[in-house]
Amino acid sequence: MMSTIELGETNEPRPPETEEPAVKKPGRGPSWSIMDWVITGSRSYKGTASNPGSSVNLVGMVGESGRTDTITVTTTATAVVAAGVGTNGVGYRFGDEYDDGDDDDDDSDDENRPERVDGKGRKRLSRKIRIPSTILTPYRLIGFLRFAALVLFIIWRLSHVNSDAVWLWGISIVCEIWFAITWLLDQLPKLSPINRETYLKVLEKKFERTLNGRSDLPAIDVFVSTADPEKEPSLVTANTVLSILAADYPVEKLACYVSDDGGSLLTFEAMDEAADFAKLWVPFCKKHDIEPRNPESYFNSKRDPYNYKVRVDFVKDRRRVKREYDEFKVRINGLPDMIHNRSDALNAREEEEAVKRQLKAGKDDEAPRYTKNPKATWMSNNTQWAGTWLQPKLEHTKSDHAGIIQVLAMPPASDPVFGSTRGINGVDIDLTGIDMRVPMLVYMSREKRQGFEHNKKAGAMNALVRASAVMSNGPFILNLDCDHYVNNSQAFREAICFMMDPKGDHVAFIQFPQRFEGIDPSDRYSNRNKVFFDANMRALDGLQGPAYVGTGCMFRRTALYGFDPPRFKILRNCCGWCFPKRHSMVINNEEEEPLEIYSDLPGRSTWSKRFGNSLLFLDSIEVAEYRARPVADHPSITNGREPGSLTGPCEPLTQEMIKEAINVISCWYEKKTEWGNQVGWVYGSVTEDVVTGYKMHTRGWRSVYCITKRDAFRGTAPINLTDRLQQALRWATGSVEIFFSKNNGILGGPKLKFFQRIAYLNVGIYPFTSIFLIVYCFVPALSLFSGQFIVQSLNVTFLVYLLIITITLCILAGLELKWSGISLDDWWRNEQFWMIGGTSAHLAAVIQGLLKVIGGIDISFTLTSKATVEDEDDEFAELYIVKWTSLMIPPITIMMVNIIAVTIAIGRELYSANPNWGKLLGGVFFSIWVLMHLYPFAKGLMGRGGKTPAVVFIWAGLVSITIALLCVSINPSSDSARSDFSGASFP
Repeated sequence: MMSTIELGETNEPRPPETEEPAVKKPGRGPSWSIMDWVITGSRSYKGTASNPGSSVNLVGMVGESGRTDTITVTTTATAVVAAGVGTNGVGYRFGDEYDDGDDDDDDSDDENRPERVDGKGRKRLSRKIRIPSTILTPYRLIGFLRFAALVLFIIWRLSHVNSDAVWLWGISIVCEIWFAITWLLDQLPKLSPINRETYLKVLEKKFERTLNGRSDLPAIDVFVSTADPEKEPSLVTANTVLSILAADYPVEKLACYVSDDGGSLLTFEAMDEAADFAKLWVPFCKKHDIEPRNPESYFNSKRDPYNYKVRVDFVKDRRRVKREYDEFKVRINGLPDMIHNRSDALNAREEEEAVKRQLKAGKDDEAPRYTKNPKATWMSNNTQWAGTWLQPKLEHTKSDHAGIIQVLAMPPASDPVFGSTRGINGVDIDLTGIDMRVPMLVYMSREKRQGFEHNKKAGAMNALVRASAVMSNGPFILNLDCDHYVNNSQAFREAICFMMDPKGDHVAFIQFPQRFEGIDPSDRYSNRNKVFFDANMRALDGLQGPAYVGTGCMFRRTALYGFDPPRFKILRNCCGWCFPKRHSMVINNEEEEPLEIYSDLPGRSTWSKRFGNSLLFLDSIEVAEYRARPVADHPSITNGREPGSLTGPCEPLTQEMIKEAINVISCWYEKKTEWGNQVGWVYGSVTEDVVTGYKMHTRGWRSVYCITKRDAFRGTAPINLTDRLQQALRWATGSVEIFFSKNNGILGGPKLKFFQRIAYLNVGIYPFTSIFLIVYCFVPALSLFSGQFIVQSLNVTFLVYLLIITITLCILAGLELKWSGISLDDWWRNEQFWMIGGTSAHLAAVIQGLLKVIGGIDISFTLTSKATVEDEDDEFAELYIVKWTSLMIPPITIMMVNIIAVTIAIGRELYSANPNWGKLLGGVFFSIWVLMHLYPFAKGLMGRGGKTPAVVFIWAGLVSITIALLCVSINPSSDSARSDFSGASFP
């Protein structure tokens, strides 16, 4: 039976009085109740939806209550499309650099002021809070004193050569000079740390109290990226998606896109299950104000779930939703077997039908020839999956498959649709007065074909940018890894406070700190990375803004498109003479076209060469730019949009949009465009995130660091030593690539501030410290072995320098702990892993980077596994798994050499006729200093306590002592071989 379906209609639920509850049974496949489109076309295309030239058939299938309807549409692309139907927030706040003479940093009486008004009378949504001068001034002063002490110390060391061991003196002085330089590069960007604050009540009053009751907030498109359901479990991804759909943001202004770069049917069906469970989970979260809105984290939370709950039916509702979630998990975990069994059954049926057809067509006196068909992977609606098959074949592998777009939840209605006492999906829960709408959810897997460069995650993100622009076109984009869920339901509003602030139109992205759960209490390998996220990034926010670190970041869509900010002032700095002077950009008036503010962008006629030939995409650019503007509710805001301009009805999702979205995710679309270069995520780097943020900063954009009272997002991190080293290797490898590329901080244009340039330069330089660090870790051992030292004689000047350098370092660390809020234990763990990573992963990254630059050898890295450990009895069982990797060789060697050196030095004194233990202390002290930093590494090699026999360590110690005593007995030291001082020093 043929029927017509209007894709332009919104997915508005029926009134509760007439809605028949549908009971979802465990173990079923996805319910095909909406129209979705999947491209299953040929490997190459001659025509597109926006480029006539060939015919195409689009076939849509809608299944409901056993009925299947088919739609045939003729378009202009060569493809076959099969549809499966399936109070204040406190954190980092925006700065005052562009203030016009008014000082709005006065912190007095903030708690009693419901609104923040600047000197021009504009209502502020955010503000900057400076670090108290009682902390910051001493911090800067001590930093200057330490720098002066380092300079004088190095000058003194250069003028006092150790003639008895010039080689040892030369090694130590080169390393110390490098350490002084890298310390300075790391310290300079930390001179202006700030905090920020947002005003959520002002945001609500300004954007949500409109005449028609609809929200005037801009739309947000949320991207969730995944690639392998084995390493990134589908249940984890589903929980992340559910936390996004339940976020406290207008439902009609929120859209979630899941990018499955592996094209897995398992991921697709898991997302379909999540879309169905969201119909219950989202209203439940709204009704009882649930936090966090990740079901797995919420139901496994150790906190009392009944605290601060005032509704009398909360206990009953929670138990019923918990039961539904347990069934949901059973279905998700059973999907692999279900898909295998379904595919085997349907493949067997296909083979039987093929044999029958051959028997019917064959002659009676000839035996039919049986042709074995490829083992396809089948969807629940008995159609072959267009993506990767369980048994891969041509055009159905991870690197060669069709593009897929499935709309799992259609755009909601513009106005609320309230529930009733009848519940939903057969669950008896009273939802009277609760908005039942669910945000739009889209599954996408971009097309991949042999012979095309797909550019890993960056390519997938750019495909998402284009598809979302055609389908929903939210002016702001939030990207999350599949294991980073929304922990604070108001995090989106916090970020919007910065973007929609009257002075926020030059902010390109809002970076949230990464917070992790499931980490061992001691944080052995500094997985929380608190020093970086709470100190370094906070300090960068006082400059031009924090770097983009890959997840938990909200972008302005037009900034991703490569536009310049609408207004910019080049501040003179010590590098200003290198660059020609430019005039500031002028904010255009109301009569000008929206994008004329971007004076450096070529005209509309050249956009197709820059962005591609999709007319729908090109039309969406101006719309996104206008929607991202601040509201012009004050005469001084000349580049704003009209109040209430975003309160109209939602734009329907049409058939033309879906077809064009399929077009823009094809593998050939980016050919001869600037995607991956000047537009979108940048290609050609392992750490595409840092480079993408760097490109925006070089255009003059700013970024903001948003630390919320309640962690905005939470994810998982590898707690195993090997996985942690592999992760550090990937980051360091990307940094080496940046150093040898045109994205080096030195080569940034005049719009990049001097200290921001230093910060990006340090990003590319820090892996090279591993060369000097490894050499310097052997210096104490070499001193103990040879009896020679880095200085010829001990004197007061040397000791005074060491004392000043050490004391100023301790004071700086204490003040940094004060203004950043990190603990002493976090700081020490960071120092320890700096040594572990510097002597292992960073060195390997430098070698790989040099091989790629010199020999053209491509860089490969291991994807960090996010799969859970099977041992459920111990939450931290993964911590004790010992997996060998060659990265462990350098630190093991350092530890063994220093242990043997200390043993030999002690043995030498024991054999000496005139032992002098005082002369031994220097070298032994610094060898122990090295070993203390490597202690977590040594502990990781031991595995779980009790599993490694103690006799192994006993025999290792005995062997080391025996070798040391043997060396001493063969070549005992003489008194003349000793110097007057034993020691080493670090700047």
